[in-house]
Amino acid sequence: MFEFSITSVSNFCGRWFGALAIMLVLASFSAAQTNVDKIRSASITPDKLSASFAEVAKAVEPAVVNIDTRAKTPSVTVRGNDDQPNEIGDMLRSSRRPVYAVGSGFIVDKTGFIITNSHVIEDAAKIYVQLAGGEEFVAKVVGVDDETDLAVLKIEAGRDLPVLKFADSGTARIGDWVLAFGSPFGLANTVTAGIVSQVKRETPTTPARPFQKFIQTDAAINRGNSGGPLVNMNGEVIGVNSQIATGTGDSNGIGFALPSNDAARVLKQLIENGKVRRGYLGVNMDSVRGEFAKVYGLPVAAGAVITNIPDQNSAAAAAGLLPGDVVLEVDGRKVADAQDLISLVAEGTPSTTVNLTVLREVGQTLERKSIPVVLGERPSVSRYQGTNDDRRTLPVDGRRDPVPPLGLTLSDLTPTIAASYKIGGQKGVVVRNISPSSFLSDVRTAAGDDALNEGDIIVRVNRIPVPDIRAFNEIAGKLKRGDAVVLNILSVNAARVAVPRIVQFTVR
Repeated sequence: MFEFSITSVSNFCGRWFGALAIMLVLASFSAAQTNVDKIRSASITPDKLSASFAEVAKAVEPAVVNIDTRAKTPSVTVRGNDDQPNEIGDMLRSSRRPVYAVGSGFIVDKTGFIITNSHVIEDAAKIYVQLAGGEEFVAKVVGVDDETDLAVLKIEAGRDLPVLKFADSGTARIGDWVLAFGSPFGLANTVTAGIVSQVKRETPTTPARPFQKFIQTDAAINRGNSGGPLVNMNGEVIGVNSQIATGTGDSNGIGFALPSNDAARVLKQLIENGKVRRGYLGVNMDSVRGEFAKVYGLPVAAGAVITNIPDQNSAAAAAGLLPGDVVLEVDGRKVADAQDLISLVAEGTPSTTVNLTVLREVGQTLERKSIPVVLGERPSVSRYQGTNDDRRTLPVDGRRDPVPPLGLTLSDLTPTIAASYKIGGQKGVVVRNISPSSFLSDVRTAAGDDALNEGDIIVRVNRIPVPDIRAFNEIAGKLKRGDAVVLNILSVNAARVAVPRIVQFTVR
């Protein structure tokens, strides 16, 4: 007869549990070892990493561009003495020089479409794009989206250009290696390396600009990098360098790039429409936080509460939404908070229908409803007025302000001014202003200085004397694109002596 004592069972269990414990330890060690092996297999030596950086840089650099802009509003510099007679002193003291700015961008289409930041070209009268090989082109603005701080430019190179492709920024992981390209401080073709520090990072500007949730990186991004690409180790763009967190204006190792998925959507609309059209409800809202969820018995703190519908003609009012409604989903996509609702709705096209899943308070209960909403169009916040004539705002009477000949604002040389420069009896016209958008603002001397300056006196145009503005305008009005021009001018130096010079250029 088989006997099974308590002692024998106890001994058996002890041995069995001991073996099980050893097996679990070994399994845990094996799993840990597997993770270590994965990390080791994924890691590369410094030499291999350096070679990878070099290959990525070689592939990306040809499509990265340097952007220089000339501002519409020139800066004012002061020269001369306050004891000059008013007429002379005003001319000497009010010397305006164009303001220049520098940024970066990259080519996204072989025909010459370029993406950059809108703040790079803000208030620009003229935009110059320099390719990696040194060629320079004047760019036209295709469209601007201040909500994402993006702009699209176009150049005509007359040939296919190298381009960069967008990667899926949703696959970017914290810790991934990235390279930032651009022109910090005007130093073109600069490359810096770092890692992805965080994704979907909000900054202090996010509440005002809800479509800016960034990829954070420690790759050095400085002034002038704005608009350049942040690329992965495949040489694909995962973000557009846009902001830095700094107290000095220079890199502190915290840079922000707009995710490529957002940039690609904006790019498509700007090329097709010249602007970005976004869906809009027309409501004020707040996020569902822990306190609201607890009071209203919600299982999780997620969603957006409509607090007010200020416009009774809005999409929300027309659909029958009410203050107090809690929006949980947009077309089946869960709403995390108020900012998320704005983004999800904005992805929709105006005049199309989306279905909102909401909770509505009815007595002491919350009823779940599905409400179709025909989206309105989100109001534009763009401050941009464009560099092209057809995009500028017209005066109230609908007529454009007359453009002065060659972009020069002139006045007649008066006897008082002529006498002060010891050129009594001299006839001519005084340059009062040079439009930053005029090609004359780009003409240089052999030494690289501005060929024509405010305060210069034009005395002849193509060997013909110009005693007054009328004579100048008559000659200038007959000039055509491609005509050669030589101006005889008098430039007043610091000693208030009029020095003869010539300015030569081709009409553009």
